Amino acid sequence: MRLARRHLLQAAGGAAAWLSASLALPAWAQPKPWPQRSVRFVVPFAPGGSSEIIARATAFELTKSLGQTVYVENKPGAAGNVAMQEVARSEDQHTLILGHIGTLAVNPYIFDRLPYDPNRDFKPVSLLAKVPSLYLVHPDLPVKNLREFVDYVRKRPGQLSYGSAGNGSAGHLAMEYLKMATETFIVHVPYRGTGPQLTDLLAGRLQAASVGAAAVIQFVRTGRLRCIATGTLQRLPQLPDVPTVAEQGWPGFEMTQWYGILGPANLPQAAVEALATASASALKQPATNEKFSADAVIGVGGGPAEFARFIAQEQQRWKTVVDRARIKPD
Repeated sequence: MRLARRHLLQAAGGAAAWLSASLALPAWAQPKPWPQRSVRFVVPFAPGGSSEIIARATAFELTKSLGQTVYVENKPGAAGNVAMQEVARSEDQHTLILGHIGTLAVNPYIFDRLPYDPNRDFKPVSLLAKVPSLYLVHPDLPVKNLREFVDYVRKRPGQLSYGSAGNGSAGHLAMEYLKMATETFIVHVPYRGTGPQLTDLLAGRLQAASVGAAAVIQFVRTGRLRCIATGTLQRLPQLPDVPTVAEQGWPGFEMTQWYGILGPANLPQAAVEALATASASALKQPATNEKFSADAVIGVGGGPAEFARFIAQEQQRWKTVVDRARIKPD
């Protein structure tokens, strides 16, 4: 009996020691939570503009939330394809990219071949922001709103011209989408960037254009350009007297550039969730809201599944526009 009891106590002691060691194991054996080092946030466009504002404001707050430096790296080229390809092939799990309406929802339909798959090569994290598209005319054009503009164009089919930053650019898509909705015809003149396009619009060599609010809102406020409609669903606080396209007779019309954060397909799901939480927090910070508001950028938010659904909806919408307008890259 005493021998059996001694064996039982020894067994219990051994079990207790094993359990104690097992409980202590995660403290040194489990991998550290993501991120384990600095995170590179790639922007597929040149410095400046809305993408820069959104990426840097977000990176600043992510650095505080994640406990590791999140730094922005601009990598322009081939309508964003260069950066998208690089991040799609990244294996370090500490590289992210700023997704955009062009790289995710338009390029798949205007390029015969893409060096990346927008759906399989990336994990959506969060839709960060939308940038309103403003519909503009030169002040010499005798129209005060979109209704008057549509009537004016219909009486002069093919006699007016609008500019864009290039074939397949957001401004090109915005005007083609408006033409499709309003059943009008106005000639497209592609430029090599927003700057040259604005030079001719301000000089009156172009009659119309659609440009992101951040680049032109100062010209609207000073009267050098006239904004006849916004592409948002609600009026902009920065331009409260300018009605939306939807308000002026085309319900449901929305045209905004949008930006979101994505990782490569091999990014662990735990990292995706951590990023989504940190991104939601970043968009709520007063400093972020102040920077966004100054340039009429609209913070959005939402989780990975919601962003994935949004991308799919946008792809379907812009496929129709690209096919109808027969848009091809420069």
